[in-house]
Amino acid sequence: MSFTSTKMMQKAGVVSRTPVVRSAHQVRQQARSAKHQAAPSVVAAVVPQQQLSAAARRASLACRVAAAEAPAAAGADSSSSSASNVRGDIRNIAIIAHVDHGKTTLVDSMLKQSKVFRANQDMAERVMDSNALERERGITILAKNTAIRFKGVKINVIDTPGHADFGGEVERVLNMCDGVLLLVDSVEGPMPQTRFVTKKALALNKKVVVVVNKIDKPAARPEWVVDSTFELFMDLGATDEQCDFPVVYASGVNGIAGMSPDTMSETLEPLFDTVVREVAPPAVAFEQPLQMLVTNIDYDEHKGRIAIGRVSAGTVKKGIPLSICSSLEPGKVRPGKVNELFVYDNFSRIPVEEVQAGDICAVTGIQDIGIGETLCSKESPVALPTIKVEEPTVSMTFKVNTSPFAGKEGKFNTSKPVNTSPFAGKEGKFVTSRNLKDRLDRELERNLAMKVEPGETADAFVVSGRGTLHLGILIESMRREGYEFEIGPPKVITREVDGHKCEPYEEAIVEVPEQYVGSVVELFAQRKGEMQDMQPSIEGTTRLTFKIATRGLLGLKNALLTATRGLGLLNTIFDSYRPVAGEISMREQGSLIAFETGQVTAYAIETAQERGQLFVKPGDQVYEGQVVGVYNKSGDLKLNVCKAKALTNMRASQSEKKVALDEARIMGLDDALEYITDDEQVEVTPLSIRIRKDPSAKPSRGGSRR
Repeated sequence: MSFTSTKMMQKAGVVSRTPVVRSAHQVRQQARSAKHQAAPSVVAAVVPQQQLSAAARRASLACRVAAAEAPAAAGADSSSSSASNVRGDIRNIAIIAHVDHGKTTLVDSMLKQSKVFRANQDMAERVMDSNALERERGITILAKNTAIRFKGVKINVIDTPGHADFGGEVERVLNMCDGVLLLVDSVEGPMPQTRFVTKKALALNKKVVVVVNKIDKPAARPEWVVDSTFELFMDLGATDEQCDFPVVYASGVNGIAGMSPDTMSETLEPLFDTVVREVAPPAVAFEQPLQMLVTNIDYDEHKGRIAIGRVSAGTVKKGIPLSICSSLEPGKVRPGKVNELFVYDNFSRIPVEEVQAGDICAVTGIQDIGIGETLCSKESPVALPTIKVEEPTVSMTFKVNTSPFAGKEGKFNTSKPVNTSPFAGKEGKFVTSRNLKDRLDRELERNLAMKVEPGETADAFVVSGRGTLHLGILIESMRREGYEFEIGPPKVITREVDGHKCEPYEEAIVEVPEQYVGSVVELFAQRKGEMQDMQPSIEGTTRLTFKIATRGLLGLKNALLTATRGLGLLNTIFDSYRPVAGEISMREQGSLIAFETGQVTAYAIETAQERGQLFVKPGDQVYEGQVVGVYNKSGDLKLNVCKAKALTNMRASQSEKKVALDEARIMGLDDALEYITDDEQVEVTPLSIRIRKDPSAKPSRGGSRR
């Protein structure tokens, strides 16, 4: 046994009285250096994995990887000749990570250093976040394709969302790639979404390259991050080969990378080299009939619907007729034709005449194509397995706006809304149930993680998604397009499991200053959350891990910010379905409700603001039943915010004091969705977000519960 192997065995407790290995990263580095020295007999000396501690498992893994790869390396030359049907000039990768770990910023630097842009070209930050909502919120919502070239190799890059609510986008695009860059923040380490995307990548046997990003942070702790990532792989049941992942250290904002945090290059070349070396080139079947799984849909005003996917077999050519089929509908085949064909290169779509297997391309000319369908040759219409994504966990009811202000704010309106009030037809561009249904049907064509079902009435639709943010982005998009509608409160989707009614649970991780730990624990306890772990983090903060019903998370964000003075950070990820937790107290305070329709006056606000925090200010128009504030007690209170001061011929007394008016709380869409309870709904128009009491619901009494 070599000296290196002996040190690895010390970690497992088999050999002692010599210095031990300190980290998973060091163990893996030593394992790689020992690949050609380790003997198969080493495996017999390793104790069963389930009996080892976490540190010992790392040593056991290193020994087994070294022993397994030693004979494989000897026969590498003979096996390489059999892998002739590969595209050595292409690598297909996706960049996955938790939200705000620097994916899009890293892609910016990759594009700059691959000379995609001219030296004098003005390039915006986060160039891949082209959607207006993405730029406003600072998050990636839609997966996008681009490509760069490095030393003669074309690297197709797919930038993916980082928020858990958009996990369906990640699940789709993983079908197009052969490997992934898993970005992990050099301070935070693996977070909830890191676990989700890693689990999906490992299940599909994708090669994972770990990138410890933001290595330039003063508080960076790269060894701890690599160890934590290793533990995550082990917890997810990764194979020995998957756990032996390569690690690159990088700073996306500075455009630097290195194989060690102490020896950083001035460019991202070490990262590019690792991608080309570690990610396998796509295995292809050039001589087989055409097969291309449609993984994404784009739209162009002139070209119409654009199908995006990876050519799995054969060659797709411009102008050829083909067949379209789906594994969900065996035997059903319809014809189609490729009008135009594009590949991704240098941050743009390049028209080409043909695309061979292994590359990612975009096809136009098939206006009824859908995600999950397969483009095949006419002679051999064989469908590839369709795309499967996780089921939705939260639903909301979308219905036609019936408030007194319905149809009042749009640019123009040609449809008569269901509401027949004097204000009807003046606010929304799309206000009817038919408009609403058509728009939701279009959303289903590209959003696989969403479902739409008929509601209790003809003008209502139950829309299900991964979370309130997932549905909130759809609501905001529709609002900007001129749609006007009402939204019911978010509700969790329950299931029957082994004869028991179960609801979704999530893992919630809270980063909070130490002085607010007690407040956070108490807040989660009120919502029946169970604390799983508490660890010191950095700079006086503590990381708390909870298991909590998704129902308990509804409306929790604002309460957490209040309890931590705005310093608490909450991240969640779906965990599993468990038995229903019972009644959960959601909001202890009631609502202030407008008593009549009219214009808000300063005179009425002077006394109304003593009852709680108001959402309206003098001059705003309100209607009867509209929620105008938060009551500082339980239950609801109706009050008149339109009351005007009576005019008299008496001169005002000099002793009268002028009352300062409190600043109104502006309710955005996310705030409104967090606030509403079972007997309330949100009125969404192109210009306004209002909360109103549901006319069909029973009046609430006491605190709000779900």
